[in-house]
Amino acid sequence: MKKEYALKDKISSFPRSPGVYLMKDSAQKIIYVGKANDLKSRVASYFTGKDTRPMAPFLMARVHDIEFINTTTPKEALILENNLIKRHRPRYNVTLRDDKTYYHLSLDPTDKFPRLQLVRKRLNNAALYFGPYPSGLAAKETLRFVQQIFPLRTCRNRDFNLRSRPCLEYQIGRCPAPCKGLIDEEAYRKLIQGTVSFLQGRRRELISELKKQMSDASQELNYEEAARLRDRIAALEHALEKQNVDWGGAKDQDVLGLYQHDDHYQLCILFVRGGKLLGSKSFSPVKVRTDTAEIVSSCLTQYYDGDVNIPDEIIIPCRLPDEEVIVEWLTEKKNKKVVLTVPAIGTKNALLDMAHENARNLWEAAHKSREQKDAAMQILQEKLSLTGLPRRMECYDISNIGGKHAVGSMVVFQDGEPDKNSYRRYRIKAPAEPDDYGMMYEVLSRRFEGGEHLPDLVVVDGGKGQLNIALLVLRDLKIKLDVIGLAKEERTVVSGGAVMKKKVAKSEDRVYLPGRKDAVYLSAWPQALRLLQQIRDEAHRFALSYHHQLKLKEDLRSVLDNITDIGGERRKMLLKYFGSSERIKEATPDELQKVPGIGKSLAEKIYNTLKSKE
Repeated sequence: MKKEYALKDKISSFPRSPGVYLMKDSAQKIIYVGKANDLKSRVASYFTGKDTRPMAPFLMARVHDIEFINTTTPKEALILENNLIKRHRPRYNVTLRDDKTYYHLSLDPTDKFPRLQLVRKRLNNAALYFGPYPSGLAAKETLRFVQQIFPLRTCRNRDFNLRSRPCLEYQIGRCPAPCKGLIDEEAYRKLIQGTVSFLQGRRRELISELKKQMSDASQELNYEEAARLRDRIAALEHALEKQNVDWGGAKDQDVLGLYQHDDHYQLCILFVRGGKLLGSKSFSPVKVRTDTAEIVSSCLTQYYDGDVNIPDEIIIPCRLPDEEVIVEWLTEKKNKKVVLTVPAIGTKNALLDMAHENARNLWEAAHKSREQKDAAMQILQEKLSLTGLPRRMECYDISNIGGKHAVGSMVVFQDGEPDKNSYRRYRIKAPAEPDDYGMMYEVLSRRFEGGEHLPDLVVVDGGKGQLNIALLVLRDLKIKLDVIGLAKEERTVVSGGAVMKKKVAKSEDRVYLPGRKDAVYLSAWPQALRLLQQIRDEAHRFALSYHHQLKLKEDLRSVLDNITDIGGERRKMLLKYFGSSERIKEATPDELQKVPGIGKSLAEKIYNTLKSKE
């Protein structure tokens, strides 16, 4: 009660103006951030029972201090609240996390000859962005289809400017070669206009325009162009036939669906462009005791504060207390009026139902996947006699060629899922000799010498030898952990007195355990085996990519270092100009001369030296 009286006394001096309030626990850690039009009235509602949200009692039981930050307007309070939530990630706030990174297609209309490309981030304010696409495969398939119909250039600006002759794309009819002036700007702009219309969903209007162009080309006796347009129209009509979800209308809309299971909320956004459903975006489930309005409000402010397209209309499941402020903020970001709609009947309500159903399906799929991962970990604990459930697993692998460019990798799986922020890679310091055991000893020693964030299970890629090295490291460091080795080796099968050998199939990896002579096979429990294979394959991939990176860098350095007049600065200039060692190797003497500090004779020397090494 003493704490409550102190807090009530403190908030009595709060201003009756817009702002943000920060609630802190006994350790002065921010556990909740809220906004208000009237700070004094809003914070006081926590003590008078006017705040009826389920989380309010739990929050107030932990609050030891409340501070505020004044703002001039409610919109400024909304922006500040969003920034503080992203910075401090308070326990009792709704914090959205994307379950994956989405691709967009990007096209910069300010370029003389624009190209369409895949991007993950919106870095160019002048560019047009299309998407997001639900998977990298979907984005790449869309890009491939668009390029078949509208053959835009695909090369980077540097390649475009340095091109000495049309490339293979021109030879096979997939690029009109604007690099060598084989198409004029006006004709290329028509391809761009068609691409934009297609990606914006205006396909019927696009087909009508192309039919008109085909008729004009035919009347002008330009039959080759008319035939190209005919084929383009046929491909578009086929694509239009496959468009099953068409709601009509011309607005760009986002539809926010929500599914609640106890204290968990699953969110899903459907993207409707020009009346057609083009894709969706999901988020990791949110666990918090609050009401639907706060979930929706937090989703809107956090998602649209990023690099995303803001549509003309956003369909939401309920009215929001801060709706006017959010609309004002969205409109300012878009520079165009944005509408929030809560439908009751009709097409928009059907879209909202579809979004809710998608959210429910996402939750059920994730819940089923979680159950399968938990079952796999329980099987591993039982069948491998582990001391505990392997919630955090670390797997180690070594990659080298004859001891050269040796690297080690550590990948981490938390609750059966990759935790890529915890991945580590090690450049082996030992002499460049083919000693995998020594390399594994070095990597594990460097990892565990600090003794922090110990895993539940250590997996080494290899058999008994690598397992014994891991056990030796842990014994030397006086650390007790569960350790196993996972390897593909020959399996001996005895039949009729004869000894036959066959290679173990991929699904028959054997697991080696400390103090046990015979390996364990998990073929009868495929979900547990797949989890081990997944982390082992990820460790191998991570090690191999780092090894290739070092080898490529060292190969180029060793070649350039043997050329007189090429020092560290010129090597940096070459890499900066061409972007990669592969591009340097492919460069012609004329292209090499364009690098500052590289003259004709030195360019020819670099070119001849690199060619002689191929």
